[in-house]
Amino acid sequence: MKKQRIIYSVLLTTLFFFSAVMMNANPLNTTEKELEGKRVAVLITEGFHDAETMFPLGFLQNKGAEITVIGTEPGTYTAYNSDVTAVVEFSVTDVTPAQFDALVIPGGQSPANLREHSEVVNFVRDFIQSNKPIASICHGPQVVLATGIVEGRTMTAVSGIQDEITDAGAIYVDEEVMIDGNLITSRTPPDLAAFSVAILESLK
Repeated sequence: MKKQRIIYSVLLTTLFFFSAVMMNANPLNTTEKELEGKRVAVLITEGFHDAETMFPLGFLQNKGAEITVIGTEPGTYTAYNSDVTAVVEFSVTDVTPAQFDALVIPGGQSPANLREHSEVVNFVRDFIQSNKPIASICHGPQVVLATGIVEGRTMTAVSGIQDEITDAGAIYVDEEVMIDGNLITSRTPPDLAAFSVAILESLK
């Protein structure tokens, strides 16, 4: 079964996040399949951040979305901050933005690698121009910035890449989640609940 191709060691990593958030955030504390029929791509490579990948992935999947993990090449990749692994099912060259309703780009060391690949940057640029939701957190916006088409947009991210955002002509704000048109951005793991709900709302 496709959904079972995500490595189940992620459960230990996300359990604490879900148990804490579900006590306090009503939008997360439902079993309603609001995203049935929606297709979401998650873009990673080696060195992804475990929680920033698995929290929104699990949340959206539980809401009924079909998740496809994409990257530079199919294979099994490991988080930079734990032993958690995830399976990249397709290269970005094997898929198109037309196949998905939203794109999620987690942080970690993965984005710095991804932005060095022209095929990834082209895919993300096409996704932005399709006007479909594209959500990135922490260092994830680095891949969005690499497209060169964010001038005048308002974004947030981990504070360490604030200068990269302003250098690209975008406006940096220190908020848990920023929505500017089809761009959804967040800062760090404590913002994951707001980030995930923002993606949910953008797809409803």
